[in-house]
Amino acid sequence: MPKQIHLAAHFPGVNNTTVWTDPRSGSNVDFRSFVHLAQTAERGKFDFFFLAEGLRLREQRGKIFDLDVVGRPDTFTVLAALAAVTEKLGLAGTINATFNEPYELARQFATLDHLSAGRAGWNVVTSSDAFTGENFRRGGFLDHSQRYERAAEMVQAARELWDSWAADAIVADGQFVRAGGLRPFSHQGKQFDIAGEFSVPRMPQGHPVIIQAGDSDSGREFGAATADAIFSRHGTLAEGQAFYQDMKSRLAKYGRHRDQLKILPGVTYILGDTQAQAHELAADVRRQQVGPQTAIAFAEQLWNRDLSSYDPEGPLPDVDPEPDAVSISQGRARTHRDRLASVQKWRALAAERNLSLREVVIEITGRQSFIGTPRQVAEEINSFVQNDASDGFILVPHLTPGGLDDFVDKVVPELQERGVFRTEYAGSTLREHLGLAPVEEREQSPSSAVVSV
Repeated sequence: MPKQIHLAAHFPGVNNTTVWTDPRSGSNVDFRSFVHLAQTAERGKFDFFFLAEGLRLREQRGKIFDLDVVGRPDTFTVLAALAAVTEKLGLAGTINATFNEPYELARQFATLDHLSAGRAGWNVVTSSDAFTGENFRRGGFLDHSQRYERAAEMVQAARELWDSWAADAIVADGQFVRAGGLRPFSHQGKQFDIAGEFSVPRMPQGHPVIIQAGDSDSGREFGAATADAIFSRHGTLAEGQAFYQDMKSRLAKYGRHRDQLKILPGVTYILGDTQAQAHELAADVRRQQVGPQTAIAFAEQLWNRDLSSYDPEGPLPDVDPEPDAVSISQGRARTHRDRLASVQKWRALAAERNLSLREVVIEITGRQSFIGTPRQVAEEINSFVQNDASDGFILVPHLTPGGLDDFVDKVVPELQERGVFRTEYAGSTLREHLGLAPVEEREQSPSSAVVSV
């Protein structure tokens, strides 16, 4: 029997994959945009809606980079509102484990799970940069090496709070109707020292679905020990298979089996009536995603110097990068470990294919994962899943909010015809959509014995 495919919809907010110049593009703060994408995903029987988070406006050369940042509303507020206009769709949000406290975060997720009748998911992320930390009381205090130590303890503490309510405890008129009820919690660790009583009854799912996206070795260990799903970035079949096997093989040491962790790469897509038309559309989208100013901005992030005097349609800068200088870009994850090696790679590509600076940036950064007719895209998606390169995908449209419409109308039926994607929801919770076992009440979370980083 073929594996069943899991699909999620990423709200295309603040990133370089979004095409804001398209006349069909809408607001990423208007609630109607969130509703449209979420209801489209639910119409397509997707597992969940995925919302990213930004805790500070990104800057380039000391100024807000207005081509990339247009605002991000509060994640919990948006997801709670979407719970009222959807019925089955999971609601997953990115919430930082560095700049939040366990009690407050556990209370917010428990509330969301109750409001949505068991559809909450938490994408656990970390941060160690002082730039983002300046927005918080503890600005910049956390050493990079402690990111996952704090995140692991955050998840552990939150699970202890959720588990402090017995699974059969019911409150009526301020009193427990069933025995067991509420136990006081007490957690003492390197990061947190808290004790008290948790104010929200046990949530429908027990715990929210935990999602994680770190790709370093410590990030992979954290994911293997703690996560229910991994939001990966490995887009080719070979890379996907290698990552899939590595992550699944790490589970045994934490007493987990392969089905307890879903691998869901983030992917983009372009559909056309023919393959040729799809590739033509993809090239046009790439040029819209990487306009002249965006090309210079990407190059500045690599060179780590002011390149505003260079022509984006001309050759690459003839100067070397400044790897030791203060970063010209703030609020972004560093993607270039060896700037000089990356510059040499860019120059070799430009020389080989006679490309301009903008064309190199398009080639390096602006690729779509799946390009073709709906049938071709469905077949490629299915091939990844059946060949253990993923358990499904988190789709990232390039248009807000209608970028998912064609996929739901044209690709989903193709997957359903192959018998690899649901035609109706079989359950009502996010854990059920993902095929995850129910969370059993436990005195201690498995993550308490997890990650050494």
